[in-house]
Amino acid sequence: MATAPKEAENTIGLEEIHMERQESPKGQKTFTVEEAVETIGFGRFHILLFLIMGSTGVAEAMEIMLIAVVSPLIRCEWQLQDWQVALVTTMVFFGYMVFSIVLGLLADRYGRWKILLLSFLWGAYFSLLTSFAPSYIWFVFLRAMVGGGVSGHAQGLIIKTEFLPTKYRGYMLPLSQVFWLAGSMLIIGLASVVNPTIGWRWLIRIASIPGILLILVFKFIPESARYNISMGNVAAALATLQRIAKMNGVAMPEGVLREPAKERRGRFKDLIHPKYLRTTLQIWIIWLGIAFAYYGVILASAELLERDLVCGSSAPPVQDSGDDSEESRSPCHCCLFGPAAYQTMIISTVGEIALNPLNIVGINFLGRRLSLSITMGCTALFFLLLNSYTSSAGMTGFLFMLRALVSANFNTIYIYTAEVYPTTMRALGMGTSGSLCRVGAMVAPFISQVLMNASFLGALCLFSSVCAVCAISAFTLPIETKGRALQVCITTTGAPAKCYSKCSLET
Repeated sequence: MATAPKEAENTIGLEEIHMERQESPKGQKTFTVEEAVETIGFGRFHILLFLIMGSTGVAEAMEIMLIAVVSPLIRCEWQLQDWQVALVTTMVFFGYMVFSIVLGLLADRYGRWKILLLSFLWGAYFSLLTSFAPSYIWFVFLRAMVGGGVSGHAQGLIIKTEFLPTKYRGYMLPLSQVFWLAGSMLIIGLASVVNPTIGWRWLIRIASIPGILLILVFKFIPESARYNISMGNVAAALATLQRIAKMNGVAMPEGVLREPAKERRGRFKDLIHPKYLRTTLQIWIIWLGIAFAYYGVILASAELLERDLVCGSSAPPVQDSGDDSEESRSPCHCCLFGPAAYQTMIISTVGEIALNPLNIVGINFLGRRLSLSITMGCTALFFLLLNSYTSSAGMTGFLFMLRALVSANFNTIYIYTAEVYPTTMRALGMGTSGSLCRVGAMVAPFISQVLMNASFLGALCLFSSVCAVCAISAFTLPIETKGRALQVCITTTGAPAKCYSKCSLET
């Protein structure tokens, strides 16, 4: 066994590892990447990094939200049944789920930057091809490929996180939600202008432009220094850190950059360790339910706006006073959005940031479990209340609140999951939870776009029931992470720490 470490270093990052100090030869000073990042601090480089990597959220939101605004048109053009429209969204998330695993493994081997660039090239290529899809089958296949490309955008978040100093991560990462909101609103605004004039195929071509432009500016962002050091490429890591220090106008730490020793990474069986088994199962239920509700709300919004009583919907009729065209009075397969419908979608989308201040207060004062159980309970209630609206304004208000609540749910469970697991298994815990998230997203279309048209109240009751189960699961979580130090390894009462080096707590 290696000699005992002189001093344990604890770092918090997306792919954090416990690091040990090694004795310096002849008293020579050394520093790690983590120490260099903290010494360099926040500056011009990080602002550029935040804008470029954050903008990947704009491109991602536009590609994911695109289906919601083109589904009425492809339903009309190809005379699709409800299940066929739902299958498009499901296949997008199926591609997302499968490729996220593959691209994640490739990123660990070949680098974050290369996989990020590849994913944008892949996504832009297949998105453009989608605009030329000659049939429904081709459209579904090509959108699944786009979903696969979009899954690689997560590497932008990893690069951003690995370059940010610790104290800024808690502020900058939540702000990334603004980019997703901007992308969602942009695609809805474009759809309101492009769809009625030059058609949905041109909307898809225009929506691919932000991704193409981002490819051109990726050259300004270097490969992650943490990745380079993990691969033994100390020279490249040092050059990157020196470049950042120069841009920020600060000096590098004194000494020589060294490669730290790594601890054993977490394994899947660690997630079902007796100490975390119940927590893991309940977290998986919550992640699946939150994604099910989130994408259910988005797709239900489009479905409610597309259908009225004339088309056989069991939902209360909503008059779109802003559109009196022939299209709005066309057969059921061609119930297209009017101006008022797009306005409702934009207003409800803005709801995603409406509860952010209250959400932050709740998380920090009520605790993660109670805050999440309250917002999930309210989500269940508002799903049921959606059945009671009698006007367009009423529907807009309920959709606004639902978007606000499901967004708050995502914020809280993301924080809780990152805090509850030890460093050695934190990334693994987030990864498996993300996979369950995609499963929920894949199921949601068949409820929002198929069951809702057969039984409006039945669909709402199902969404509400799932949210109620998640609220109970959140309230009964065995561990509260508010004010709790982040653990480095699995420890059990009366048993030695399950680590290869000294077990300590991160503060």
